[in-house]
Amino acid sequence: MENITFGLSDMHRYGAAYYDYLRLRKQFFVDTLGWNIPHDDTVEMDQYDNPLAHYSVVLRDGEVVGGARTMATTAAWGEHSYMLRDAFAGKLPDIPASVMPHEVQTPLVWECTRLVMSDTVKTQAERSQCLTLIVEGLAEVAMRHGASELMSLSPVSLMRALRQLGWQADRLGEPYESAGDGRRYAVLTMPVHRAMPHPAAMAAAPRASAGLQLAH
Repeated sequence: MENITFGLSDMHRYGAAYYDYLRLRKQFFVDTLGWNIPHDDTVEMDQYDNPLAHYSVVLRDGEVVGGARTMATTAAWGEHSYMLRDAFAGKLPDIPASVMPHEVQTPLVWECTRLVMSDTVKTQAERSQCLTLIVEGLAEVAMRHGASELMSLSPVSLMRALRQLGWQADRLGEPYESAGDGRRYAVLTMPVHRAMPHPAAMAAAPRASAGLQLAH
């Protein structure tokens, strides 16, 4: 597996990778979870897929098997900022405004969304590797722009998976249960620099994404 990162200005360098990532998002978030989000018969794409967004995508033998989106918490595009800030302002009815205890708006923090992995990545070791590459790409993009922290609205189970893979993920605010898919979500934060994992955590890494649930 290999990781690629890009924005809308240079996505052409990677052929159909961006479109295939949007296709993978539609398969998971719409077809599997049944989310009511903008899509057509092939791809899912929303208001945050704009020129301020960056992407971390994983390829296996040239095929997109995972990815996620990231943007600065200072982002503003038309009437939208970034997803969690819009939710905090009450603009997103499917996400409660109480999702985080305070507004975050700083160039030091970047939000990560639409984390997804293909169901063709079957083994626990492969899924751990894919998740690692996605997050490493997100962290690299954020660091390149001067950020020191990532945040995301994710299933609570992702915090444990990230910790087992060496990132110091913590929860910001209280979790809530989504009426749409029945899963428990919370805002997670972590430094962009991965902590040195404990040897026991390193040994457990192949198990980290067993039953992994992915993010908004």
